[in-house]
Amino acid sequence: MSQCLIKTEHLRKEYPNVTPLEDVSVEINKGDIISVIGPSGTGKSTLLRCLNQLEEPTSGKVFVDDEEITDIKCDISKVRQKMGMVFQSFNLFANLNIVENIMVAPVTLLKMPKEEAHELAIELLKKVGLAEKAQNFPNELSGGQKQRVAIARAIAMKPEILFFDEPTSALDPTMVSEVLAVIKNLAKEGMTMIIVTHEMRFAKDVSTRIFYMDEGGIYEDGTPEQIFENPKKEKTKAFIQRLRSYSAEINTKDFDFIGITAEIEQFGRNNMISSKMLRNTRLVFEELIMANIIPQIPDDFTLNIDIEYSEVSGKTTMKLEYDGTEFDPFKDGDEISMMIVKRLTTENSFEYEGKNKLLLTFA
Repeated sequence: MSQCLIKTEHLRKEYPNVTPLEDVSVEINKGDIISVIGPSGTGKSTLLRCLNQLEEPTSGKVFVDDEEITDIKCDISKVRQKMGMVFQSFNLFANLNIVENIMVAPVTLLKMPKEEAHELAIELLKKVGLAEKAQNFPNELSGGQKQRVAIARAIAMKPEILFFDEPTSALDPTMVSEVLAVIKNLAKEGMTMIIVTHEMRFAKDVSTRIFYMDEGGIYEDGTPEQIFENPKKEKTKAFIQRLRSYSAEINTKDFDFIGITAEIEQFGRNNMISSKMLRNTRLVFEELIMANIIPQIPDDFTLNIDIEYSEVSGKTTMKLEYDGTEFDPFKDGDEISMMIVKRLTTENSFEYEGKNKLLLTFA
């Protein structure tokens, strides 16, 4: 059975004009590597800062190793020694060289002898590939090197869990990979970690769990496979696939066909959909709606059109839902018209559940 390191009960954090965390109850186990993802402003960094009490929750409880750290009697300084924190902005001491930056906390807080702390610092610098920079000062290092030193400094306290608050967001793209490589190596060693990140590929590769945050809490919690390949909730799906969508409703056979096709055209251009895919989407729309569905649909009807484009997959999907008795254009529609539709789409499906539902994919 997994050992629970951190547990929250109904955690809430309010600010004067916003409540990023409304009701968060979750358990984090030893060995978990959790990537926290989601849109900006959904409480990702706030969650981390509440877990180690850098931010005081408005209400709720946080437990670390079964000790309630939200209890006023808790010695939070002692508990924080179990939790390393790596920030966006490095926070290195500019007046100390690199090895001294790493030595400070073990000597001051753990009362480690300086000679032992120096040996540990050199060992950790080797671990992050910076042993040759031991005597340099922070202003002599690149951003990626500074962040690797910050990671070594956090590990020097021998924490049970490491928090990373967007560790690559302040770095140039060329420096991101060196920091992520260090974090990946820590993951292989079994370090328990919670990582707020916008690096989706990294999150998928390194994590054992993903927290997708939205609507004031952990909106969806699952394995990387569940979250990235089969998300259960719509907001998670839209974020993961970076979906762009267009919707329209038709309820008269004399609808403005030219107007809707112009809107589809504009939607495609706004989202830089390829001209070929956009042309195919318009042609399929015309063949399905005008040549098949409209002639068959009852006079009193609603036809919903949803077109989605995924930046990640590069695919466009068209969903059509319409009233009437069962009518599958692929079986009962105009043969020539539906040959065109099949040629222009890569996947298509039909189902009837009180309404006719068509799903088509363009790639």
